[in-house]
Amino acid sequence: MLASGLRQRYPRLNIEYGFLEYSSPNIHMALNRLVEKGINRIYVVPGMLFAATHAKNDIPSVLMTYQHKHPDLTIKYGRELGIHHNMIKAFQGRILEALERADIPPVGALYDTLLVVVGRGTSVAMANAEVAKMTRLVSENMGFGWHETVYSGVTFPSVGAGLEMAVKLGFKKIVVAPYFLFSGRLMGRIYAYVDRIAAAHPDISFLKCDYLRDHPAVISTFAERIGELIGDATRPPTLMDDFKARLAHGEVTIHHHHAEFKPHDETQDSAHHHHEHHHAPYRHIGHPYGPRTMIDENVCCCFMGQFPPHIIDEERQGEKKPDPDPSANLTPQCRQ
Repeated sequence: MLASGLRQRYPRLNIEYGFLEYSSPNIHMALNRLVEKGINRIYVVPGMLFAATHAKNDIPSVLMTYQHKHPDLTIKYGRELGIHHNMIKAFQGRILEALERADIPPVGALYDTLLVVVGRGTSVAMANAEVAKMTRLVSENMGFGWHETVYSGVTFPSVGAGLEMAVKLGFKKIVVAPYFLFSGRLMGRIYAYVDRIAAAHPDISFLKCDYLRDHPAVISTFAERIGELIGDATRPPTLMDDFKARLAHGEVTIHHHHAEFKPHDETQDSAHHHHEHHHAPYRHIGHPYGPRTMIDENVCCCFMGQFPPHIIDEERQGEKKPDPDPSANLTPQCRQ
């Protein structure tokens, strides 16, 4: 299905696919098909979400072995899919399907829901960390109440152990989202774990998400990786390019950062410096487990100004008591 989508996107390219292990056709067979067509320049994009052992070692080894046997052949090897905005879009799309929603819900709508992301899990810590990074990005983008990352491979926590711990957090709605590109035996095992935990906890509602498969945004990511290899992709934007683009859209303004050194000017009073210090609005400022839990406990004045009065009242009516000296709660750059 994924190869079919790419063929539609690139009708003039000869596109073949091959598996590294267990399934047919393997990579050698795919390469042979292209060579038999008289092709002498081949672009290879790894169908891998992150750069673990398969993408970094195994596939390059196969390609170099094949290259050695075909010295007249040119093979260029591209990048893994990685943390790409289209991959985030695709993953969120699968989660929204499970939630039966067309768009990301309003802020607060999912604060009562736990997101559990299932990654492949490898012996490469950086690849495992990338799964956890994706979990955080999606959880914050969509506004879940809490999130956990579990793995089906050779790392921890495993799917079963992770779900057993997740049900103890007290959420009555749990979304289990496998961050997998393709199906296979592992998907069956993951869903079986969810069914077993759900049967033991009938008071909790579990939702199982589909894997990524041929989501249009996944195909777009492959297309970009192909473009990088062929050479028709533009250079990645710099941080300045990104800032200028957001400035043009009105997402940011030019300001002097509070930590930037400035020569002393006696005509500038402390109030002026106070106003220069600011933080961008945070849409989850009222998250039940977020910054509101630190009200009156050294929260920066600029974040304090973002709390609606009812949230401040709710927190102060709880177990915490306001400090008698308000200035004690300001970080150094906020004190006048």
